[in-house]
Amino acid sequence: MKRFENENVLIVEDQLDSRFTYSKLLEKNGYKTEVAGNGYEALEKLKSFSPSVILADWTMPEMDGLTLCEKLKNDPTYKNIYYIIITARITLKDKVEGLNVGADDFLSKPVDNEELIARIRSGVRIFNLQAEVKENERNRALIDLAFTTGHQINNPLASLQISLESIKNAIQIKNIPDLEDEIFIAEESLKRIKNAVQSLTNLKNPKLINYTSSTQMLDLDSD
Repeated sequence: MKRFENENVLIVEDQLDSRFTYSKLLEKNGYKTEVAGNGYEALEKLKSFSPSVILADWTMPEMDGLTLCEKLKNDPTYKNIYYIIITARITLKDKVEGLNVGADDFLSKPVDNEELIARIRSGVRIFNLQAEVKENERNRALIDLAFTTGHQINNPLASLQISLESIKNAIQIKNIPDLEDEIFIAEESLKRIKNAVQSLTNLKNPKLINYTSSTQMLDLDSD
C-alpha cells in the first residue's frame, strides 16, 4: 500500500514574531513550512505549496483565518487539508462558528509549544490517512472498471476470432492468395486486443501515465 508522508505546514499569521516562532518550532520538529501574512497571501502560496496542515490565526487583516477556512473547505482541491485555527476567542459560540465553516481544530492563545506540535502531528496523520484511503478507493474503482471493460470486450472478441477463422478457411478453399496480408494484420490485431483484455482483467496495481498534456491512461505494462 502506498504511504503518504506529506509533512508540509502552511502558517498563516499576520504577526511577524509569531510567524517566525511557529515556523522555527515546526522546522525543528521535522516539518517543512511556508508562511503567509493573511488569507490572500495563503491562497497564492497554495498555488505552489501543498500542505497537509494549515495553521491560521483567526484575526488577520484583509482576509482572516475563518474566511480563508471557509473558502478552502468549499474548494475540492483544498478541502481535505487539515485546518487549525489559532484564536484568543474561547466561547462556545466562537468555536461553533469555526466548526460550521469547516475548521478541524483550535489552538488557544497563548499557544503552548508542546500542544502545537501535538496538534500538528495529529493533523498530519489524519491528512495522510485520508489520502491513503482516497488512493485505495481510486485504485479499487480503476480495477473494477478495467475488469468490467475487459469482460465486455472479451465476448465480441471471441466471436470475431471465430469469424476470422471461418474467413481464413473459406479463402484457403477458394485459393485467394491476395488476402494473406490482410488476414495477417487482422490476426496480429486480435492478438494485441487479447493481450490488452488479459492485462485489464488481471490488473492488480493500477498506474496512470500521461497520454497527452491533459489526458492520462492506464499503464497496462506496469504489472
